Amino acid sequence: MKKFINANIYGDTGSTEILVEDGKFSAVGTDLGDADEVIDLEGKLVLPPYVDPHLHLDYIFSGLGEGNANVSGTLFEGIQRWSDNKKTLTEEKVRERALEGIRKEVSHGVQYIRTHVDVTDPELTGMKALLKLREELKDSVTLQLVAFPQEGFFRYEGGEELVRKALDMGADVVGGIPHFEISYEHGVESLRRIVDLALEYDVMIDIHCDENDDPNSRFLEVLNALVMEKEYGEKTTASHTCSFGAVENSYANKMMGLFKASKINFISCPTENAHLQGRGDNYPKRRGLTRVKELLENGNTVAFAQDSIADYWYPLGNGNMMNILDNGIHLAHYTHIDEINKALDLITFNGAAVMRIDEDYGGYGIEAGKPANFIVLDAHDAYEAVRERAEVLASVRSGEYIFKREVRKNEIENEFLKG
Repeated sequence: MKKFINANIYGDTGSTEILVEDGKFSAVGTDLGDADEVIDLEGKLVLPPYVDPHLHLDYIFSGLGEGNANVSGTLFEGIQRWSDNKKTLTEEKVRERALEGIRKEVSHGVQYIRTHVDVTDPELTGMKALLKLREELKDSVTLQLVAFPQEGFFRYEGGEELVRKALDMGADVVGGIPHFEISYEHGVESLRRIVDLALEYDVMIDIHCDENDDPNSRFLEVLNALVMEKEYGEKTTASHTCSFGAVENSYANKMMGLFKASKINFISCPTENAHLQGRGDNYPKRRGLTRVKELLENGNTVAFAQDSIADYWYPLGNGNMMNILDNGIHLAHYTHIDEINKALDLITFNGAAVMRIDEDYGGYGIEAGKPANFIVLDAHDAYEAVRERAEVLASVRSGEYIFKREVRKNEIENEFLKG
């Protein structure tokens, strides 16, 4: 049995000690008695692991190399470049790229990843590689796989059959991209079929939805209506929804009531969409984000995600969720002190809710009976962690360290700076 003492537990002001036994939290509180091993956390902030609920592991580093740049910086050029280059993709290459991306994310405290896997490939190369990795790495990181038709459910010949095949292989979630279909009608029908597949296979839904600046792109409204009718909103996520940040308030206000009723979830990708969107604007330029604050105030779950690491859509990224959080709260004006103090929810509990980790993966959170998964930050409270963009000092999985690192120390010689 291990006991972690002097812990500042996020969201729990009354507990300072954590007992771990057989890979689970056996108790959380104070004065918890003796243990075989006692680890002093020295007042550092302890919270559940970071969650990245929207990533493309099969694309990672595809945008590197001479001649690979997305010149226009747009979503559609990214899709075309990927389409041209994925024809030579192998399972080994997907595995190599995905492993490097997973290592980067895990080194920054992520233990749960939802990855969209392109299935518009007759060989389903990416899905085959990631299904194997999901099993191989399950003790270190939880991977949730989305059957994602990147080039269209209908637009890509045989796309619907490939999505179904990926679900038969064991994909956890069904995805779609209605704004990339060849007409509005095709996009609507793709959503109908996707919802039917989710019900048939009893899987979650995660749609790349209205990832553009067009205020007339209304697939979010269609998706919400479909899952509201089926009472499937809590198992459905609308990712990106950039256009919802560009619509007029009268329409947005109408939709907010429907979102509250359906309980649909949202994922925003702050860095990538700030990079991709607004390319057609002069000034003022749109931010590319959905209505993050308003959706949270509405009672819907909103999570932040990395989305891409050095691929055809985004030339940056390293899996550091604190960087995503920092960008996101600035772009969303989520910076009142009360908002900052709970902002870590956007990269922990909210992402866990989207992925249904508590329901489907044994539990999430620092509570007795749940898996002993947590991270330790180089900060003493949530405000300091967000303001300082605190580094992860340790990541613990089932009570064992994935990694731990020393607090950074600067050897300051200047007398004035020493203070």
